[in-house]
Amino acid sequence: MNAIVLAILVMVSLSLARVSVVFALIVAALVGGLYAGMPISDILDAFNDGLGNGATVALAYAVLGAFAVALSRSGITEVMANRAIRRFHINETGSSRRMVTYTLLAALLAAAVSSQNLIPVHIAFIPVLVPPLLKLMNHLQLDRRLVACVITFGITAPYMLLPVGFGAIFLNDILLTNLNESGAELGLEVTRQMVPMAMVIPIGGMALGLAVAALFSYRKGRDYEDRDLAHGEETPAEAARHLKLWQKSVLAISLVGTVAVQLYTGSMVLGGIFGFALLSLSGVFRWHEQDGIFTEGMRMMALVGFIMITAAGFASVMQASGEVEALVSSSTDIIGDNKGLAALVMLLVGLFITMGIGSSFSTIPIIASLYVPLALNFGFSPLATVALVGTAAALGDAGSPASDSTLGPTAGLNADGQHDHIWDSVVPTFLHYNIPLIIFGWIAAMTL
Repeated sequence: MNAIVLAILVMVSLSLARVSVVFALIVAALVGGLYAGMPISDILDAFNDGLGNGATVALAYAVLGAFAVALSRSGITEVMANRAIRRFHINETGSSRRMVTYTLLAALLAAAVSSQNLIPVHIAFIPVLVPPLLKLMNHLQLDRRLVACVITFGITAPYMLLPVGFGAIFLNDILLTNLNESGAELGLEVTRQMVPMAMVIPIGGMALGLAVAALFSYRKGRDYEDRDLAHGEETPAEAARHLKLWQKSVLAISLVGTVAVQLYTGSMVLGGIFGFALLSLSGVFRWHEQDGIFTEGMRMMALVGFIMITAAGFASVMQASGEVEALVSSSTDIIGDNKGLAALVMLLVGLFITMGIGSSFSTIPIIASLYVPLALNFGFSPLATVALVGTAAALGDAGSPASDSTLGPTAGLNADGQHDHIWDSVVPTFLHYNIPLIIFGWIAAMTL
């Protein structure tokens, strides 16, 4: 068995058994590295070298978590949730509740899509936007697994299809460039117009998965408790009673300012710090409480941050093991001359590679260098080759325990401790996106 396959199986098995994801990643990195013949010192060096790759995002999430808790502590989320509950009669059954539910889901989907293309803040919007909406979701009895599927679709599908924002980086700067570099000596030439065309069918599979999640899998209601995100001298409900109009204006400015500062500086950390500082100066909570609120927010995001850091170390060990090339070459031995089997095996191998690395952006250079010669050797067209490489890389984002696309929704939806990362984010997104991606990616490879 290939070391990467073994490591992924260990990680997934431990995670599904409700072992801490951080523990599962560390054990899987050790098992995979040792099985690949790496000395323990080399495994630790590679693991430690990779930790820094996840530290920046983890710190950003911690700061944004502090900003989210500060918003909750101000009482504004209580005001908004109660107003929506009264106005739309959410506690009553009937079409009103369904209308509000689908409107909320559509708004979250729009925010997620915009975060990739229109206002490219990536996953930074989740810990700010989602926690304040949890009380409203609770009264709607909205299954948070569906919300996770909606957000994951919104932060993955757009950049794989639309060449704007992060999509321009993924499709043009990374996927197109690496395909042409890997295929230059083999006569492969891919144009910018071809890349989105090749990804239409795989993304169609994801859209079908989202429809299944919304209309069948998680259509029924699910009960959650109303829990305060912040604890201080006043509850959010008490704070809401004396929230002044000018303070509400400052809250709005802090939200817009957080996004603006991030876009201007390119730093999620500075954006979160700016928003938190404005709330502190506005007096929506007592000055001496700000340290406790900031700490509470960072603690709320601590698990997601540590998973991100550990996942970066795990990916570093997998790349240092040198087993990626061995996995691809060993897979070709069982293919023979069967073109359909070749497409399926390449997608499945891509699944194992990207599940460990957890990022399609950093996986493309590895996948392209190995898959382009293999695809052309089997007679796949340029469009089919683009579909194979793009889909294989996307599999890591759609349903990996170590991916931003699953960790992001968990960070927001688990703010009150009622959303499990593996069973409520990873498993639903894997079932509704990874499986359709493999099926529709195979269809694209065989028909384009």
